Amino acid sequence: MELELANYHNLSDQQLVEKALENDSSAFEQLFMRYKKDLLQLYVQRTGNNPSDASDILQETFIKVYLNLHRYNPAYPFTQWLHAIARNTFIDYTRKRKDNILSIDSQNWNSARLNPAANTANPEEKMMQRQTGKELDRLLEKMPAHYKQMIIMRFVQEYSYEEIAEKLTMPIGTVKTQIHRAREKFYQLISNADSIL
Repeated sequence: MELELANYHNLSDQQLVEKALENDSSAFEQLFMRYKKDLLQLYVQRTGNNPSDASDILQETFIKVYLNLHRYNPAYPFTQWLHAIARNTFIDYTRKRKDNILSIDSQNWNSARLNPAANTANPEEKMMQRQTGKELDRLLEKMPAHYKQMIIMRFVQEYSYEEIAEKLTMPIGTVKTQIHRAREKFYQLISNADSIL
């Protein structure tokens, strides 16, 4: 049973993660609201004051957080794990840029590192992975087929824009536009998951 919306504000990151892993989308939304301003500000600075790119990177970061939440190790602070994903997402962004002039100064990322993943999941992790997989499948089914394909190729199979363009024989600009729209649609579904259950 979900809490009153106001009560989510008082929960710790770990408590919100636990609830989000139980498909409580309000808990995930609270995590997003808790960290979006700081990450967006950092992305705006790092993209040379480009709010559009910063917003895209922020959405991509939280989609990755959502898809990998079952991998979070509560022995480490959630912020450390989140900043590692944020930093890696930004690195991916800078690699895609032809001018590649943006700074990736690790000091501003709290020297965050991804928690090492265990080689085998314990029974609880396997159950959470299945739950997350079912929720992901349910959300993807709500998307138009071409957007679903873009989300799977970009975020599940982790293809680069260039690889997607090659595989789908599409211009790279079209791929970027389609992924941008698919990402917005998918994030909207994540944010509104309560209303589509």
